[in-house]
Amino acid sequence: MIKNKLKATWGTGEPTINGWLSINSPFVAEIMAAQGYDSVTIDMQHGAVSYEGAFGMLQAMRASRVVPMVRVPWLDPGAIMKALDAGAYGIICPMVNTRSDAERLVSYMRYPPLGTRSFGPTRANFSAGEGYAAEANGEMLAFAMIETAEAMANLDEIVRTPGLDGVYIGPADLTLGLSEGALAPGFDRTEPEMVAAIHRIRDAAKVAGIRAALHCGTADYAAKAMNWGFDMVTLSNDVRLLATEASRTVKQARTLVNDQTAEPEQFQQAGY
Repeated sequence: MIKNKLKATWGTGEPTINGWLSINSPFVAEIMAAQGYDSVTIDMQHGAVSYEGAFGMLQAMRASRVVPMVRVPWLDPGAIMKALDAGAYGIICPMVNTRSDAERLVSYMRYPPLGTRSFGPTRANFSAGEGYAAEANGEMLAFAMIETAEAMANLDEIVRTPGLDGVYIGPADLTLGLSEGALAPGFDRTEPEMVAAIHRIRDAAKVAGIRAALHCGTADYAAKAMNWGFDMVTLSNDVRLLATEASRTVKQARTLVNDQTAEPEQFQQAGY
């Protein structure tokens, strides 16, 4: 079976950079997977992605050998098992609020005797290579999202869940939950209370011997998070990257057109 490269990278002490896909397109997935990310996650919770779309996106990413992951819509065994069967090597699960939630997540991801995952890796049998049934339990990554006040209250119990590989911070929902709506949701938090919460989650994960991941909006904040000791950072997403670059080039063109003083004859000579 093809090994999970994230585990090998973390074993050297190096952090990893994760890409994020919200557009239901194998072509977009293929492009993103070729840009140097260590892993790329398909967002089936808030992204405009169907199961059939995710299936094709996982296929499109295979050529790059990037580690494919999926954020499932919820803590649902069917969604988790189907994503794994389609070829995901990691699951990011939203709204894990208790130790019991984390135990269920781990169980849905492991074949017996370690869990309750049903056997039927339709695509993974081919995409992951030979030996999937015997080796999958050791290669799949289970990330529990910490994004509510309840999860923060139960954090120390969640991170000690046997078989849980890491916690993933969703800053937008975490901000809403901890501030009770006083702060607007978003990434790259700078408020002292939110930075303290982010550090507390990282520290709890480290003490428990599991990985800590943070969703970031910019490269600057992602670099800061890696220097803080986060094992994985997600750097924006396909929608935001497309919108940002499109906006930048339009603004640049409008600015430059006012600075250019080419004579009509020049355009005529150029064939325009």
